[in-house]
Amino acid sequence: MKRITFFITLLFLILNLGLFSNTNSDCFTIVVGRNASVNGSVLLAHNEDDAGKLIVNLFNIPRKFYKSNVYLDLLKGGKFVWPNTTYRALWIEVPNMKFADTYVNENGVVIVSNACASREDKPKLTKGGISYMFRRIIGLTSKTARDAVIKAGKLIEKYGYNSSGRTYTIIDKKEAWMFCAVNGKHWVAQRIKDEHVALISNYYTIHEIDLNDRRNFLGSKDIISYAIKRGWYNPKTDGEFDFAKSYSLPKNYVYMGNILRQWRGTNLLSDKKYAIKDEFPFSFKPYKKINVKDLMNVLRDHYEGTNYDLTDNYKKGNPNNTDKRTICTRTTKYSLVVENRDLFDERISTLVWLSLLRPDTSFYIPLYPFYDGVDKFDKKYIVCNKEDNALENHFNFNFDNLNKEDNKYFWHAFKLKKFADKNYGKNIK
Repeated sequence: MKRITFFITLLFLILNLGLFSNTNSDCFTIVVGRNASVNGSVLLAHNEDDAGKLIVNLFNIPRKFYKSNVYLDLLKGGKFVWPNTTYRALWIEVPNMKFADTYVNENGVVIVSNACASREDKPKLTKGGISYMFRRIIGLTSKTARDAVIKAGKLIEKYGYNSSGRTYTIIDKKEAWMFCAVNGKHWVAQRIKDEHVALISNYYTIHEIDLNDRRNFLGSKDIISYAIKRGWYNPKTDGEFDFAKSYSLPKNYVYMGNILRQWRGTNLLSDKKYAIKDEFPFSFKPYKKINVKDLMNVLRDHYEGTNYDLTDNYKKGNPNNTDKRTICTRTTKYSLVVENRDLFDERISTLVWLSLLRPDTSFYIPLYPFYDGVDKFDKKYIVCNKEDNALENHFNFNFDNLNKEDNKYFWHAFKLKKFADKNYGKNIK
């Protein structure tokens, strides 16, 4: 197979440092089971939100073949041995960021993440644990979503997760999972029912678990006993074990910026309406079969038509800049919807709709990352380059050579955003 590498340099400069003091207010994700979608696809929608001066790169990583004992440096002292073969994958990279990348591999395995602060303050880590390289390993070595979850659990148990906490949403062409990593060596994962939709802002959403039901749950064997030991869960007074309540950092679990987005996304898609004070389900049946456009609409949302729209339908300014944390927000670096179909022709069974900058002012481009003609995309959208040294330069990317006058997709989106923001209420139409 012809080696194809493509690199989209999609750049932007937004002076938004310090806008959100809560570092766990990043990202928003929706996943739709195959029986809940219009055409039987597993769907994943994600807004990647990160504050600061950043760029976004796209690489098509080819299959790679390794001799024995080829190591990946886990950055803190640990080493991971690559298997003999890794899968071809689309890598959406945000240089200088630990937790912003997305991987989509040739098997249809997709992995994105949402920060979810845990209350763990005594994590066990081996050789510094694992953080940034976690999703790269999963993205390049997994055959199915379940395979990815099992691999992820083994990585956590071997090295320990070196961050407060995070939920990884993982899908393939047939099913979807949410994988909750806790600082240290604890984790739990739940499968989304095929007829359900699940979404997550930035707190754990897995509640009741049954590790005997391995079709739908996987996790650390001591996930409950450890919570009892730490005093986070008392079976005599707390009733049935609730992972989210037990393991979440308490102030993050009640943070309104998380609750509002969870409430809004659920009410836009569910067949049942919830009040802001209600407890939201891990997953739910949608009010109708969901399509790609439905998910794009949610990713562009600012609570329009509700009491939480502080701009009164844009009459009072830009909804991305209010004190209420919205689903689409000023720090959105890229937005995507992945449509995974179980087709005979695997080259076109995974369709990635990609939007740069905020999706309310931008547009989604359809990409088939594993179609043989991918290198023939219009050059104003794609700049061919090598991904060989991108990983080693990930944390020391040089921003000095940015050129906002390049006739590329990103800069068109950048100019659209600037135009809209000059008079949002008028120009957004």
